[in-house]
Amino acid sequence: MPALICGSLAFDTITVFPGRFAQQILPDQLHILNVSFLVPTLRREFGGCAGNIAYTLRHLGGEPLVMAAVGADGAEYAERLRGWGVSTEFVRTVDDSYTAQAIIITDTDNNQITAFHPGAMQQAHQTAIRARADIALAIIAPDGRDAMLSHAAQLSAAGIPFVFDPGQGLPMFDGSELKQFIAQASWVTLNDYEARMLCERTGETLDSLSRSHLRGVVVTLGAEGCDIWRDGVRTHVPGVAATAVVDPTGCGDAFRGALLYGLERDWPLERCVALGNQIGALKIACRGGQNHTIDRAALGL
Repeated sequence: MPALICGSLAFDTITVFPGRFAQQILPDQLHILNVSFLVPTLRREFGGCAGNIAYTLRHLGGEPLVMAAVGADGAEYAERLRGWGVSTEFVRTVDDSYTAQAIIITDTDNNQITAFHPGAMQQAHQTAIRARADIALAIIAPDGRDAMLSHAAQLSAAGIPFVFDPGQGLPMFDGSELKQFIAQASWVTLNDYEARMLCERTGETLDSLSRSHLRGVVVTLGAEGCDIWRDGVRTHVPGVAATAVVDPTGCGDAFRGALLYGLERDWPLERCVALGNQIGALKIACRGGQNHTIDRAALGL
């Protein structure tokens, strides 16, 4: 059965400044900041959380069903999804807008300056979720604010269990809104920084969240692996060493694609996240969020 992935489709323009931002920005002149960075290299990648998650899930052998919005420039992205055998029936085209875009400049110290244009993503809430017998699982990934709120409520009303993955969208929501997401979700997954922010805003702890109705709280820890919280018990699942550390962009999304693959198959949560750790190690050795190669046989799938 397909897994519904609610989230963003975006283009990432990634550049490298062969110097240090700190040497170009004068702290005592920030009130009249006017800087320009020469970036000799540039690459454009397909990105967005929904696209990245779908890439991994599909290449593992799963069935992603993407719900997102693209702009008038999004035909190439939709065609890419169809090229993987992924349905685009829930990909809305907003003709008077651009597809969401991130423009990222990285310096030699791996500091980043990012400009993000949400574009069509702001209209993603216009596509509604209805109950369908062939959808047994979903994820709410970072998307437009209204889309995340409405799609979570619609999944709950339709009785479709879902993973709440607020990611970089978490700061958009206050404590009461985050509590509502949690009440509707079946699983919550965050990185360690997001976990601290969510607990601070809701007044909960990972222990208390794990003692609720949730089937599991997953906290990713980068190279250290991840923690699973259930019924007040923390279980650590060790990380997997990467052959190279090239680009962390999309590692969390790759992990979540593997998580969905395991949940689709009713695997124990430990097995789901162990696969996620393996896929995250594969992804970090490749540039971009959708260029890693997945050898199902080597993974024992």
